[in-house]
Amino acid sequence: MTPSMTPTPPQPPTPPATPPGGFDFNYPTIVSLLYLASFFTGITGLVGVVLAYIWRGEARDPWEASHYTYLINTFWIGLVGSIVSVMLMFVLIGVPLLLGVMALTVVRTVFSLIRAQKREPMPNPGTWLA
Repeated sequence: MTPSMTPTPPQPPTPPATPPGGFDFNYPTIVSLLYLASFFTGITGLVGVVLAYIWRGEARDPWEASHYTYLINTFWIGLVGSIVSVMLMFVLIGVPLLLGVMALTVVRTVFSLIRAQKREPMPNPGTWLA
């Protein structure tokens, strides 16, 4: 056989961005999961926002950067809303307000988690609502 006739070895297929039927642990997903875990542990939300600030500067794709901005805003909305709610518990409006802040935080986090799995950017990362 001549050198031009030698067969080339088969190349392994490149893996897809998201495993089919699997769960993609990209960085925005990790931050979202840390936020959700903070409802049970408390401290993981702080770890999540620190990671979001660090990873936002290193974002490789525009969709990731939009998630970091959205998740950082979610953290601050949740923190400020919780502080205001606790202060308003003396006039009995704090409890329903705290429940609303918790619901808003969960909705925003899950919304980001779903879009991160699809690797889609957040439509308006600077918004205060979901």
